[in-house]
Amino acid sequence: MSYFSYDRIGPGHGRQPLPEPRPVEPGEWPKLEAALAVVNRDLTATLPGQDALVLMVDPGPSLPPGGIDRGQVHVAMPDGRWHGNQVNAWDPEEDDPLEPDDEMTVLRVVADAAQETVVELLWQVWPICGEHKLGMHARPAGTAGDWYADATDAAGPPVWWCRGGRDGASHDVAPVGELAATLPGKQRRALRRTERKRDGGR
Repeated sequence: MSYFSYDRIGPGHGRQPLPEPRPVEPGEWPKLEAALAVVNRDLTATLPGQDALVLMVDPGPSLPPGGIDRGQVHVAMPDGRWHGNQVNAWDPEEDDPLEPDDEMTVLRVVADAAQETVVELLWQVWPICGEHKLGMHARPAGTAGDWYADATDAAGPPVWWCRGGRDGASHDVAPVGELAATLPGKQRRALRRTERKRDGGR
């Protein structure tokens, strides 16, 4: 991610800096925030010590016609860096809603964006299927191996999906947000201890 400046043409117009990205305010994007909280459960379960991801708003250079712009929202590392597409694909010309109405779609899109940020900025595959040791992808439950993101025939809740081994036995590993249940017993116990300490328990 980088910040750019732009020049206005004409006398008296010097270089104007773009507005800098900012963290999302609590309650500003409720569906996106709820989805990221679910995805962060998987992050903390599978990458111990990694701080939770955040939502950042990139305001862009100017307001669109009509003066309404809530910016492009990205899933970012705690320091504000991100990689990949925005998660609020709002197109004012198409009269799209500011947030998608379908919570399952929101969760899958946020999981995709979180994965891209983690993979590109931490330089590691995430999340990984415990059985096949391969990277997984978020997609609707029960989809076939040839499913693609714009398909309209899959409406199941989002899961982490693994393409399987050499035999091509692809499978749904766990619902997004529930990867802790797939961890080996020792890791699950360590995670519960960490959660209890964080919550002030023993």
